[in-house]
This record gives sequence, C-alpha cells and structure tokens, in this order.
Amino acid sequence: MALVTPIDSLSFPIPKMTSTSSTTIGILGGIASGKSAVGRLLAGSGGVVIDADHHARAALNSPEVVRELVSAFGRKMIGPDGLPDRAAIAERVFGDPKAKRQLENWIHPAVRERMRVDLDEARAAKRSPIVLDVPLLLENDAQHGLVQECDFLVFVDSEPGTRDARAVRNRNWQAGEVARREATQLPLETKRARARHVVENDGELSELESAVEAILTAEGLR
Repeated sequence: MALVTPIDSLSFPIPKMTSTSSTTIGILGGIASGKSAVGRLLAGSGGVVIDADHHARAALNSPEVVRELVSAFGRKMIGPDGLPDRAAIAERVFGDPKAKRQLENWIHPAVRERMRVDLDEARAAKRSPIVLDVPLLLENDAQHGLVQECDFLVFVDSEPGTRDARAVRNRNWQAGEVARREATQLPLETKRARARHVVENDGELSELESAVEAILTAEGLR
C-alpha cells in the first residue's frame, strides 16, 4: 500500500525555505524505491523534474570521459556501439573506492553545473514544483549544495525485497546488487529522518498517486 507519513519537522534539521516563487522538492529513498515515479507525480504538468541521472549519462558518453575510461580501465569499458558499457563500468568501480572516485571526478562536475543551470532556468520560468531527482542528494551535498535549495524533502520507502526484484526486472541487475551498492551510501534511516514526508511505495499506482496528492495538498500546492 502506498501511504504518506508526515514527520515532525522540529525533530531534525530541515532545508531552509527559498525566496523564489517556485517550490523546490528534493527526493530521497533507496535504489529502485520509485523515486523517479514519485518525482514525476510531484511535478505534474506545471512543474519540472531535474534528473541527475540524465545528465550523468550525457557526461559519461562525452568524448572526454570515454577517453579517460579507456586510459584508466581499458577498452573493455566501451561497448560495441562505441559508448561506455554501464554494466562493465559498474562492475569495475563499485567495491573499488579509488576507481569510483576517479569516475565521479570525471562526471560529477559536469552534472553539478548542468543541474544548477536547469534549476536557475526553471525558477526564471516560474515552474513549480521543481523536483530534484538526485540519487546521492545528501551524500554529495558538500559538493553541490542542493539540499539548501529545497523547501522540503520527500523520502520514498519500499521493502528491500521489492526493490531488489525491481532492479533485477527493470535494470537487469543481479539479485543482491541493490544491497551491495547501498552499503556505500548513507543509511536509509538517516535519509528517512531528513524528510518532511514519507511515501510508502509497495502498492498500486493509484495508491501512490493518492499519497503524492496528499503531500501536495498538505504543502499548499493544490
């Protein structure tokens, strides 16, 4: 069942409110919890989702990063189409902190720059809500500073087994890969505690839609 749980905002630090007329929402949650789906529902037709993964894919495919990949890790990182092989790269860097940092140093600066441009453009156009779909929103906040741009955070919750099954089905991951990757991130309990709202996403789409609608109503966005 998809439920929305408000959290007492006085019990933990919350992002400061922005002076813009647009409302900016940050999405938190585990891998394959449904963050992107919730983000799209929150944004609706009048808002916009700023998707860090979209920009990361573009940066990964850039000629500059392709050259770095080949130089550091070899031609096996490149697929038959001449583009980076994401599965091969993930296998190479996850579990190897040095290699992971190398990859992030090649990609993250471009992603941060593009996210800032998108945020400024969305605010200038008075789009609202603006939803920041950033996988490591809290972990990398010291570098990108996007948490303080959010008016509030939403945590998308889902059972570990459900998330693992989604990753196997939708991403062609091996069973257990979700837990392996999340072991390098902040605990989900920490992320949940930072959110103003929690949405449980283990049910039907209609239930998720109702839960998101409840958040928007509670925040005066309906």
